[in-house]
Amino acid sequence: MRARRSVPFLRATGALTQGAVALAVVAGALLATLATSAVAAPPPVARPAEAPPANPDKPEKVLRYAFLVAETGFDPAQLSDLYSRIVTAHIFESLYNYDYLARPFKLKPNTAVAMPEVSEDFRTWTIRIRPGIYFADDPAFKGKRRELTAEDYVYSLKRFYDPATKGPLYSSFKQEGILGLEELRVAALKTKKPFDYDKPVEGVRALDRYTLQFKLAEPRPRFIYNLAGGDTYGAVAREVIETYAGKTMEHPVGTGPFMLERWRRGSLIRLVKNPGFREVFYDAQPAPGDTEGEQLAARFKGRKLPMVDAVEISIIEAGQPRWLSYLNREFDLLYQLPEEYADVAIPHGKLAPNLDKQGMKLYRVLASDRTMYYFNMEDATVGGYTPDKVALRRAIGLATDVPTEIVTTRHFQAVPAQSVIAPGTWGYEDDYKSENSDYDLARAKALLDTYGYVDKDGDGWRDKPDGSPLLLEVASSPDSRSKPYDELWQRDMDKLGIRMRIRMAQWPENLKSARAGQLMIWQLGFNSSTPDAQLGLELLYGPAAGGQNLGRFKLERYDELYRQMMVLPDGPERAALLREAQKLLTAYMPQKFRVHRIVTDIAQPWVVGYRRPFFNQIFWPYVDIETDKLPKR
Repeated sequence: MRARRSVPFLRATGALTQGAVALAVVAGALLATLATSAVAAPPPVARPAEAPPANPDKPEKVLRYAFLVAETGFDPAQLSDLYSRIVTAHIFESLYNYDYLARPFKLKPNTAVAMPEVSEDFRTWTIRIRPGIYFADDPAFKGKRRELTAEDYVYSLKRFYDPATKGPLYSSFKQEGILGLEELRVAALKTKKPFDYDKPVEGVRALDRYTLQFKLAEPRPRFIYNLAGGDTYGAVAREVIETYAGKTMEHPVGTGPFMLERWRRGSLIRLVKNPGFREVFYDAQPAPGDTEGEQLAARFKGRKLPMVDAVEISIIEAGQPRWLSYLNREFDLLYQLPEEYADVAIPHGKLAPNLDKQGMKLYRVLASDRTMYYFNMEDATVGGYTPDKVALRRAIGLATDVPTEIVTTRHFQAVPAQSVIAPGTWGYEDDYKSENSDYDLARAKALLDTYGYVDKDGDGWRDKPDGSPLLLEVASSPDSRSKPYDELWQRDMDKLGIRMRIRMAQWPENLKSARAGQLMIWQLGFNSSTPDAQLGLELLYGPAAGGQNLGRFKLERYDELYRQMMVLPDGPERAALLREAQKLLTAYMPQKFRVHRIVTDIAQPWVVGYRRPFFNQIFWPYVDIETDKLPKR
């Protein structure tokens, strides 16, 4: 067995500008090499689990790695952050999943028996659930084995509409027009009575024990994407939610391959194989010509899943300790190489010779994401739709030196973003170009001068047109990962002549403040969990304000385009609406989209089967640990 030192659960406290042409050449070269696709901790919280008996001849297979951001909890209906959702994706199960090896993507039944029966108008979706699937054992079930039924998916969906849940993804489900659910929510709000979970609604029903049916007010050709995310719409049991009322973030109980064994908030998450998980075997299907995928399929086909016994996740926000812990073999997987170590670990985009000699493996993809900062459109300084406020936002965008960010801070591990549309999603085009990616300080200054944002009191800083001080307050986190981006943007705004103040708080606190509309500007990233552009567009959809639309952008024409796109099948007509929506976002600049990241993962020699998923978070069941290659004591 390998020797393992205790992993240090550390938490941090806390220019060369190249021309756009040169940067485009570098970005093009990078793209050509990548395989892309269309706080004090409380006492440990854990749900009792039966540990497998010790077997000295068969060491426990544990996948160990680190998150770079702390989790918030494990109740699917209360989550929106990526890292918590990685965990819930492996505890709760959706009706459908994305094939682990298929690129660009392929949906397949998970707890469903087959693909859904869909009416010609895309308004009625009928799904049969596989019998014989059981929730992990839990005291909430009073000693009885609890089978998954269609009613569990009905209840799980209703939770997003319950005002008491305060689900951040409520707006995402509301826009699907599921008949009757919104009326239940409105009734609870008006009467101030508890949400009526027992009242049947036409839009989501259990026709029998194993048959689930959805009815929608309008056509939804891509409704199935909502059914393929166990991280959010995974089945929960009503008994569990009611037993642990007020503590559901701490007591996740699902039907998935893993169960929570131990949790030190913001420090360590340990999950173990669910002993009651049904028999599921490796049966992924790569696209023809996908050599890596074909090799994995051949090697693992027929293996029972999951292949590891446990997963241990540390939270290490600072890049240096995360990098050093991996090099010291305390982690099996370096999940997202810290960008500051790109020159050391992957010079010229290839694994460094010293790492290659040790048998480490490199995984590198252009992620289906975008980083951006949003403006609070209700803020008195940066919000609003009048020409002067639009000019201010556009000037800030033009003065943001993304080319230097990519070169000096990201070490070429990103490409410029032209819009909200992420790589690998429908509507993304490599050759699409917009002002969003422009860096033009002279034009930014001219815009501010034209609209009266000039230095009126002679102190060297620009003021508002009415003569009052102009100050930008940007939310950030006190960690080493955020610091270089804050410093670069501070320098950009200094050059523009605008005062900027950084407001520090931990990421979960910033998220809470953002949802409440209390931040002026916040920089963050957004990963795509489906292969459609609509998910990204929801970040600016008016009715989603306070949910996914953190900046509270509300523009009637944009919302109209959004709704029209919802009902149309993919094709030229929908694509034309998408282009108009992109132009409106560029013109009003409610968000400045900065980059799409090139994500690099590195695995130890004993890790086999890893492949970073694109549109869901599931990979633990498909990874194996070759114990004969582990370092010896």
